[in-house]
Amino acid sequence: MKEFIPKELPPNFTPDAHIYKLLIRAHAKLGELKGVAKIIPNQNILINSLVLQEAKESSAIENIITTHDELFLAQIEPSKMTKNAKEVQNYAKALRIGFALIQKEKILRNKHILETHRELEGNDAGFRTQKGTKLKNPLTGQIKHIPPQNNADIKRLMGNLECYINEDMDSLDPLIKLAIIHYQFEAIHPFYDGNGRCGRILNILYLTHQGLLDLPILYLSAYIIKYKDHYYELLAQVGQSGDFGAWVAYILEGVAKSAEATIHRVKKIQQAMRTYQQILQKRAPKIYSKDLIEILFSHPYTKIEFLESRLNIHRHTASTYLKECENLKMLHSIKKGRNKYLVNVALFSILSQELIC
Repeated sequence: MKEFIPKELPPNFTPDAHIYKLLIRAHAKLGELKGVAKIIPNQNILINSLVLQEAKESSAIENIITTHDELFLAQIEPSKMTKNAKEVQNYAKALRIGFALIQKEKILRNKHILETHRELEGNDAGFRTQKGTKLKNPLTGQIKHIPPQNNADIKRLMGNLECYINEDMDSLDPLIKLAIIHYQFEAIHPFYDGNGRCGRILNILYLTHQGLLDLPILYLSAYIIKYKDHYYELLAQVGQSGDFGAWVAYILEGVAKSAEATIHRVKKIQQAMRTYQQILQKRAPKIYSKDLIEILFSHPYTKIEFLESRLNIHRHTASTYLKECENLKMLHSIKKGRNKYLVNVALFSILSQELIC
């Protein structure tokens, strides 16, 4: 198999009626998600919860498998982190850093992609400089793709991709461009490792860069996992034929389904917060506060130190608050080694559910 060097962008692509139909639905769902996200008063709650969920799903595509238990515990106790949980945490951190960079600079440059990859992989290797990178079928060992081997080609193509992301090089809708950008990045495969995860981070950074979402809370990884074989088939099909039609349709369908699933999840979190608020106001009004509710929903696992610092209360008082919440069945205590943690029953359940149909 010869190395494959993708053509520079923009592509020669004209959407048909089917694409426009999918496009309308995807935009409608994104708009609904953008509005629904504003109902959660402290939006860090969504970022904390949903970024970690995406990190878990995206890493699973690369066979980095973790349980919800491992991840949620790692959020509050880094010393308890497993190797795979650390990989997932690095992904979540990289996504947050990428989002902060483009929020600050109002542009999505290669330097931001490189910084995101640095956090993801924990090294400063940058774009590939040596030949030899080949992608193999994990089941058969057969080579399925040989990306550009020459560093000059990689830099040229990534420079072209950067221009396509930030400049009006064609009249295509941003969601169609999202699909094209994702394909191009994966075809270039600019890094030695972490290309799939970095490419999926690039998806959400592009959506927020375009103003289609205010927060990085729409992720395609669960959709890709569910339809993984089709994902790789369509990527290969574009490379062979140059026809983006089926690939763009796949991504637009994924955006709509993922947005729908996230809307459902956000609404469930909001309802759970409201339920916990009502329980405390009715049965434990002395400890109720808006800040307490937000602390309980900031992470699925919580501990006394969170209440001490955020509410500025003594340890004994914080312990009393948590015990009351446990008595009311809002929290469930678990023991890990010598330490005791309290799990937000409702939030853990919401984040553990598969929502992509």
